[in-house]
Amino acid sequence: MNPTKKNYLALLMAFVLSGTFVNAQSDKKADDISTKPFGDSERHWYGIKDATNLVNPVPNQPKYPESDYTKIADNMILFQRANGGWPKNYDMKAILTPEQVEKVASTKAILHTTFDNETTYTHIYYLAQVYTATKIEKYKVACEKGIQFILDAQYANGGWPQYFPLEKNYSRHITFNDGAYMGIINLLDKIVNNNPNFSFVDAALRSKVTQAYNKGIDCILNMQIKDKGRLTAWCQQHDEETLAPAWARKFEPPSICNAESVGVVLFLMKIKNPSDRIIQSIQSAVKWFADSKIYNTRVESFEIEAFESKYKTVKRDVRVVADATAPPIWTRYYELGTDKPLFSDRNSELLYSLAEVSVERRSGYAWYTYEPQKALDKYAEWQKKYAVANNVLQP
Repeated sequence: MNPTKKNYLALLMAFVLSGTFVNAQSDKKADDISTKPFGDSERHWYGIKDATNLVNPVPNQPKYPESDYTKIADNMILFQRANGGWPKNYDMKAILTPEQVEKVASTKAILHTTFDNETTYTHIYYLAQVYTATKIEKYKVACEKGIQFILDAQYANGGWPQYFPLEKNYSRHITFNDGAYMGIINLLDKIVNNNPNFSFVDAALRSKVTQAYNKGIDCILNMQIKDKGRLTAWCQQHDEETLAPAWARKFEPPSICNAESVGVVLFLMKIKNPSDRIIQSIQSAVKWFADSKIYNTRVESFEIEAFESKYKTVKRDVRVVADATAPPIWTRYYELGTDKPLFSDRNSELLYSLAEVSVERRSGYAWYTYEPQKALDKYAEWQKKYAVANNVLQP
């Protein structure tokens, strides 16, 4: 190793690992800056060995405590790519080994950057909180780079892909799955509506964010599925050009997707003084949730004799059972044109009962959901403010 590189790595290690560098925590409580939003990526890093990872965890990988948020933020800067985005499925609390630090630092130019698994928009908000607490400039710079990444990734029609730069697969689609789109738009909402953690954003950048935010809302409204002549809800992903419902993974068909649509409706309900079009959108989706309820049904999990599938060790199965005491439930997917509960498998076959799905996919995916109840529960308060004369839940 040449002396220049050795000196660089020594400084980098001191920056990332040393407990002696500036750790200004201001008066902000450590538990105010949470790493909970990174839980999905953290679970993937430790739970799934992936040969494409920049680094994989070592046995008993040590972690920073939640209170060491400047050190966690330094990890975020280390993992941030040259384009301002982040790769998914790493633990931002990990105390990295010198070898891990060297590997990550040497791969800044790899632009496999994404919003999947609660990535990038969560990093941006974390860095904003740390800058607000510490006023350390590097956190502001990294945060602004992340915001610019979101602006760069937005399609002209207002939507966002799952990965940017664009890749040659379904990740080009505009993606609601796993909270990607709504994670982005809710972050922009914080900036537009003056969340104090973004008070540092200057007028020029704030103006660009506001434009992106408004385009994002328009795109949401333009993607709402009209099925048999009436507005319903949204799909997990929509074609980036036509905005029509689209396939993603082989078991994720074009359909009306109740679980992902709930986050959309809850976001729209937050908008103060909504336009007539937003009001119609909410009313239509809420009516769809009410009409698509499934009664007297419960899904139960049970142990089975373990076996190895191509993808994982399968130890449990699930089944649908009749239960007159069960609360309303919904399937994740409803078939376009028929409104039938819809399922699928890794061969992309369309199926109409959970029992027809293979055990590995049946037990390894959330085919049923209670999420729509959240929107129904909030509807009464919203309706009294913005749609007094039209309660779509009344008979």
